[in-house]
Amino acid sequence: MKVKALRGMQDLLPEKQAIFRHITSCVGELLDTYGYRQIGLPLLESTHLFARLVGDSTEVVQKQMYTFEDKSGDDVTLRPEGTAGCVRAALEHGLTFNQVQRLWYAGPMFRYERPQKGRYRQFEQIGCECFGMAGPDIDAEMLLMLHRIWTSLGVRDDVNLELNTLGDTAARKRYSVALVDYFSPRSNQLDDDGRRLLKTNPLRILDSKHDGTKALLPDAPTLTTFVDDEARTHFDGLRRNLDQMQVPYVVNPRIVRGLDYYNRTVFEWTTDTLGSQSTVCGGGRYDRLVEELGGRAAPAVGFAMGLDRLALMLENKFVTPAEADVFIVSEPVARPQALVVAEKLRNWRTSLRVVTHCGDGKFKSQFKKADASGAKVAVIIGESEIQAGTVTVKPLRGQSDQQTVNESDMADLLAQWLE
Repeated sequence: MKVKALRGMQDLLPEKQAIFRHITSCVGELLDTYGYRQIGLPLLESTHLFARLVGDSTEVVQKQMYTFEDKSGDDVTLRPEGTAGCVRAALEHGLTFNQVQRLWYAGPMFRYERPQKGRYRQFEQIGCECFGMAGPDIDAEMLLMLHRIWTSLGVRDDVNLELNTLGDTAARKRYSVALVDYFSPRSNQLDDDGRRLLKTNPLRILDSKHDGTKALLPDAPTLTTFVDDEARTHFDGLRRNLDQMQVPYVVNPRIVRGLDYYNRTVFEWTTDTLGSQSTVCGGGRYDRLVEELGGRAAPAVGFAMGLDRLALMLENKFVTPAEADVFIVSEPVARPQALVVAEKLRNWRTSLRVVTHCGDGKFKSQFKKADASGAKVAVIIGESEIQAGTVTVKPLRGQSDQQTVNESDMADLLAQWLE
């Protein structure tokens, strides 16, 4: 039996991994400029953490979590999202009490979902969480920062910002009751999942992809009429900030997000370039989450972006970097000296990518590998070069002739041809 990757898990081969590294590097560098600090979080957390913060009635907790009992008898879960773990860590280490924190993290998340293009059971995310800021200005800064990230990645024209406000807890409860009153007499038009949500999490019905359910949505109550004045003022302030910063958006009253902890601002960045997997980034405000874990109340807002979908958007735009800048070609007798020369080049310029041929292979096959590596220059070391204390430097991408120089002069020549 041939052993393959588990269903819903993907291998990131070098070409695709290069896109992931590019995204993480671009995003990480930009987050630094906004004052965010990176935090590392465990893959495994107590199952109770997600049940309590994400919500017992959510599809994530009910259907999608990888949960098991470890050898100590503890109920643990592979993290399905990052916010709950980040809140736990911030509270556990005293980062939220009377403090402002801007944190970000990156890594894999796990959900047992039906695999399809852009949706995997192990998927990569970058997330940001801000603690200690209650006003709409931090919501606006976060969205402005994302707008700049899309520009940096070259996908700004491919994504659109959709906003909504959920109000506060009391408003959501009133709205949930109104949805139950509306959908209950029409429950025969809902699918099985919709009828389940009617009892457990009515707001999630608004996200349904079922045709019968979608036909009912235009006449359903809208959350806007239930939002309290304070939350409405917050939302109006956010919109004024975005208008002033010229960040385009649309208000979508159907956005509710899939997790129970959100309040007030919620948002999604969507694209029409990936078919049904349209959301590439989502988030919002979760002002009660720290208090829910036993800490002193701390306002908070955050987001998570999916690297898998962003990578799909970049596939036709991203140029895979060359494997090497310099490729060292050598005769078997010169292999030890080739390794020495390679180390000297790495010491000379620490960012230089130097690949040394190892093993058998005639010069012809070595030059084919050098060309395939994308290197700009080949450094040739044979028996005659060893005896003379020289190296031969051959440009692979230009018209200049190769030159044989003393080893001590090699760096000066390379500096000319590597620019």
